[in-house]
Amino acid sequence: MYSEIQRERVDIGGLMARPEYRDWNPELIKPKKLLNPVKASRSHQELHRELLMNHRRGLGVDSKPELQRVLEHRRRNQLIKKKEEELEAKRLQCPFKQELLRRQQRLNQLENPPQREEDHAPEFIRVRENLRRIATDERAL
Repeated sequence: MYSEIQRERVDIGGLMARPEYRDWNPELIKPKKLLNPVKASRSHQELHRELLMNHRRGLGVDSKPELQRVLEHRRRNQLIKKKEEELEAKRLQCPFKQELLRRQQRLNQLENPPQREEDHAPEFIRVRENLRRIATDERAL
């Protein structure tokens, strides 16, 4: 029975076209297997070596792989950004609401006038001016 299976496989293999380079001809250039640039990179080899070492030690067996964690984190951030953009678009899509927001901002500016420049001055200048006022008030008395 085993011999029958092998014969069938040989017959199937016979149907496939065999490359001509098998008949070694010194004039022909033998094709070489192309290198995978990812696997050939130094960083990939180091990462693979590190993963093998961690697997042998049993580290990180219970936790998710780093790639999966990073992808989940990115997806979560993208969803948050998308929701924020949708909220912003909803908030700004109506011209009536935009005009209401502008009027509200103008009213807030009128109710809360900008602080005087003295309030923005450093503390030592304010104290000095207060001392001058006190000194002039005492002289006037």
